Amino acid sequence: MCDTKQNGWEKNVRKVIPYTPGEQPGNTKVIKLNTNENPYPPAPAVEEAMKNFPADILRLYPDPSVGKLTEALAEYYGLKKENVFVGVGSDDVLATAFLTFFNSKKPVFFPDITYSFYDVWAKLYQIPYECKPLDENFSIVKEDYLQENGGIIFPNPNAPTGVLQTVEFIEEIVKANQDVVVIIDEAYIDFGGESCLPLIHKYDNLLVVQTFSKSRSLAGLRIGFAMGNEKLISYLNDVKYSINSYTMNQPSIILGVESIKEDSYFKETIKKVVATRERSKEKLKELGFSFQDSYSNFIFATHKQRPAKELFEALKKKDIYVRYFNQERISDYLRITIGTDEEMDRLFEELKSILNQ
Repeated sequence: MCDTKQNGWEKNVRKVIPYTPGEQPGNTKVIKLNTNENPYPPAPAVEEAMKNFPADILRLYPDPSVGKLTEALAEYYGLKKENVFVGVGSDDVLATAFLTFFNSKKPVFFPDITYSFYDVWAKLYQIPYECKPLDENFSIVKEDYLQENGGIIFPNPNAPTGVLQTVEFIEEIVKANQDVVVIIDEAYIDFGGESCLPLIHKYDNLLVVQTFSKSRSLAGLRIGFAMGNEKLISYLNDVKYSINSYTMNQPSIILGVESIKEDSYFKETIKKVVATRERSKEKLKELGFSFQDSYSNFIFATHKQRPAKELFEALKKKDIYVRYFNQERISDYLRITIGTDEEMDRLFEELKSILNQ
């Protein structure tokens, strides 16, 4: 029996309910459609660089400024290196941004259905926040973000819904909130959306965050980055260097640069994922699912007759993993990552079998 008695020191512990990541099954033979990973391998240049990686470099500390990767990103996006901040995955970048920019006594605004790390960071750093309800179509209600606040953050396309807001829509929110920092989390923007990156030249309070984990097939390397006004980036670096100067490891820096170089492969992979996504929408509709149009590498779907949890558990027994959220408003939805055509066909076959039982 566990001892539930609280020790004296525990009264000073910062207690939080942690983020729950998608399940990572130990069996590698499953069809894994639950964490929005890219089903295709990284660029061939990345694999080649791994074969020729100089192991001796690992005895040295990496460049604290992540200079080569920062410069490669700046060149790719037509920016100066002073406009780019690199972190260990976009989670690291976003957590650092929360700590850096959300420090007023006014609440930070983000949607009620969104990336579930946002409220975790807010609670961890003791930041006041308010969740603004999405409308019945899972779209952001612009007027909710035109009130006094301590900062704004939301993904575009949103996660887990996949709904995309236009650049014009986002600009209205940024323009109306120039006394706070607005963060747009573009983890899925490469799969069909238009980035609001050009707006950073017009608004010094806008931070755009992206990642290598999805479209560049490098979730295992943990590379994320933010782009914004030089002053925003400088403040982020000040906080980063106050916690850990050497955040990005040597392999990630080297392989990240190689990934950027092979742009044609990057675009071809995205094209394949998008084609499979569009085909999957039709297949799911045929099976009785409905969903808002997705501009990401996943589809957030509900079935008109069968509960989402039942389908989730039935698929898992077939070694197919999708994501189920036991949360208010979305407990009857499944988030289905887009896999290869072969993986999706297997999903549709199993769903058809389950639905006919």
